[in-house]
Amino acid sequence: MAVDYAVIVVYLAGMLAMGWWGMRRAKSKSEFLVAGRRLGPAMYSGTMAAIVLGGASTIGGVGLGYQYGLSGAWMVITIGLGLLALSVFFSARIARLKVYTVSEMLDLRYGGRAGLISGVVMWAYTLMLAVTSTIAYATIFDVLFDVNRTVAIILGGAIVVAYSTLGGMWSITITDMVQFVVKTIGVLLLLLPIAVVKAGGFSEMKAKLPTEYFDPLGIGGETIFTYVLIYTFGMLIGQDIWQRVFTARSDRTARWGGTVAGTYCLVYAIAGAVIGTAAKVLYPNLPSADAAFATIVKDELPVGVRGLVLAAALAAVMSTSSGALIACATVANNDIWSRLRGVAGKGDGEGHDEVKGNRIFILIMGIAVVVIAIALNDVVEALTVAYNLLVAGLLVPILGGLLWRRGTATGALAAVGVGGISVVVLMAVYGILANEPIYYGLLASLVVYVIVSLATRPTDAKVLAAWRERLAGRAPETDQPEAPVPA
Repeated sequence: MAVDYAVIVVYLAGMLAMGWWGMRRAKSKSEFLVAGRRLGPAMYSGTMAAIVLGGASTIGGVGLGYQYGLSGAWMVITIGLGLLALSVFFSARIARLKVYTVSEMLDLRYGGRAGLISGVVMWAYTLMLAVTSTIAYATIFDVLFDVNRTVAIILGGAIVVAYSTLGGMWSITITDMVQFVVKTIGVLLLLLPIAVVKAGGFSEMKAKLPTEYFDPLGIGGETIFTYVLIYTFGMLIGQDIWQRVFTARSDRTARWGGTVAGTYCLVYAIAGAVIGTAAKVLYPNLPSADAAFATIVKDELPVGVRGLVLAAALAAVMSTSSGALIACATVANNDIWSRLRGVAGKGDGEGHDEVKGNRIFILIMGIAVVVIAIALNDVVEALTVAYNLLVAGLLVPILGGLLWRRGTATGALAAVGVGGISVVVLMAVYGILANEPIYYGLLASLVVYVIVSLATRPTDAKVLAAWRERLAGRAPETDQPEAPVPA
């Protein structure tokens, strides 16, 4: 294991070095939060793929393959489909807005009245996404160093918080590119073929497993539909995803780079399911499906290769964790704290160091994430609550603002409130992991948005004119969006 340890230590040291390098690049708010909006197609594709393919997609994707066979790929497939839809239909418009957060987009579209409440919902989602990603360190470091859960979370979380705080999006971008390469080599080029060969090839896998393991819809149509609602739509509106779109240097980069990343996700999804299916042949009686990844890596891979594949799993977790962390801090600072200061009459003041301010918020949110991760046990339920609130509360106002001119601020606020409250009540009635809350919560949000928008005064023409200017890319970028005209 000494060689494996050396591979991991070198990898972690490299992540910290990238943080130090990024600190020297991040001299302005734009550089710190969105990498100066300068990423080209190759780097944009790699970093976008890295952030959406986290620990759930790697360890969880293999676990679903172990449990359901090839149809276990559907969770990650729906993530890829969401990224493809975002890239093809919306990314160009999003990139042209030149904002920093989803709530700023809602303010521009609806006239400055939807940002705070949407910011709170988005903050809760990004916080729980960062927490659940951080918890995944416990699994990986337990395999690597046999350390207890708390130490593993503190070790992994401290590294991510360090390089994210130092260099912001530049550090995260460079580390994500390294993580993308490590994941590609570790999971696709090494673990996938080795797992299939160890299991005796596809013919042997088919002979030893039930036929439903090779049914593309074996996981169930209702489950697939729920994945689409939560993950495909979640990809369309998440701050962590939009903040990466903001880094693209052009509309074309956002569209085509995201399309490449989405296609890569589909390949990654199938690879994870195949690895899990092979693990079922090799270890038919594991106590937990989520243990499949660590078990096959630990027992079947040679020294050195094992370290690289574990580094790939660590890379998957770190990329999602760092992306969620900077998104959480950006929303907390720009959408919540700055608005509260404004209400209290305490503006930031001339000469305020915005890079320093955002750096402090990343550090504070990072510490909070580590503390919550240590205290939290049920990761699946926490993440489900976060995604249900995000999709039921914000999907309709965001897509409605992009696609429907008649949508109003009152309709958007009503949709956020009714969708969010409905999904919470329904989770209490049906259970957190039930499918009904997201179905009915999203439907309630849509109905209220349409009815209230049609029943209220249309959005002010000046607000819509300023919105169209931003969508067309004709408005100049500022560190804060132009103050919208009250509706």
